[in-house]
Amino acid sequence: MAKPIKRVKKAVLPAAGLGTRFLPATKAQPKEMLPVVDKPLIQYSVEECIASGIENVIIVTGRRKGAIEDHFDSAPELERFLEEHGKPRQAEAIRQISGGIHFSYTRQSEALGLGHAVLLARELVGDEPFAVLLGDVIHDGCVPATKALIDLHQKTGQGAITVEEVPPERVQLYGIVDVAPAPGLGLGERYMRVRDVIEKPKPDQAPSRLAVTGRYVLPPEVFEYIANTKPGQNGEIQLTDALRLLAKNEGLCAYNYDGSTFDAGDKLGFLRATVEMALKNQDLGPSFRDYLKGLKL
Repeated sequence: MAKPIKRVKKAVLPAAGLGTRFLPATKAQPKEMLPVVDKPLIQYSVEECIASGIENVIIVTGRRKGAIEDHFDSAPELERFLEEHGKPRQAEAIRQISGGIHFSYTRQSEALGLGHAVLLARELVGDEPFAVLLGDVIHDGCVPATKALIDLHQKTGQGAITVEEVPPERVQLYGIVDVAPAPGLGLGERYMRVRDVIEKPKPDQAPSRLAVTGRYVLPPEVFEYIANTKPGQNGEIQLTDALRLLAKNEGLCAYNYDGSTFDAGDKLGFLRATVEMALKNQDLGPSFRDYLKGLKL
């Protein structure tokens, strides 16, 4: 008799990086708290978790990251101040930041890679599947990327990742997947089986142009794979090595995300994300669009 597939209720958000690509802006504040229009970068990932049915968000932090915990903590004094000064809409926006979900925190004392950051959440996750969201990537589409992966896991019982086609010159910046069609899933061409994952290959050695784009749903077995992974370049433990073993043993699916992906992990990507999200903003969008049209370049 097949073992029942557990529901995905927890998500891990690694947020311990030093943010060196955004210096000097990140000297005294976390990169994850840089504002994209009117809310910090990490809040987009938390909102995606809420929209995907996640109940517990586990944030992996580091030194000088206290602002993240403060942001998602309750703020009754601020809410009361806003209410008393005739700003109920802003007070409600503050109340809705955490969306009623539970937050847990663990710390990564050294920058030892994404795999290591995920491993630190092992005790908080326990023996159940979980999502991982990279906080410097914003996914924007009709269906939240994490929800699509959760639905895929619920159907297959396997791990799942989002991928997106990237230009040849950017292949070496990502983990690139070797995939095979999966008509047996009955979900369409956007859903595939992963045969292998190659970390930052040269363009002529890449198995495809489909890059892993920062959203994962993983079974608890991944923790053991990470624990047995030896550090690679720069002494970091890469999540990619564990994904390769998942693909080989338990199975791993890929979903070519049907939406927009903004890699805000560097300055140009951050600017693109800011412009795109500003144009989608109900209050600012029309005026901002008119401003962009009127620029004399």
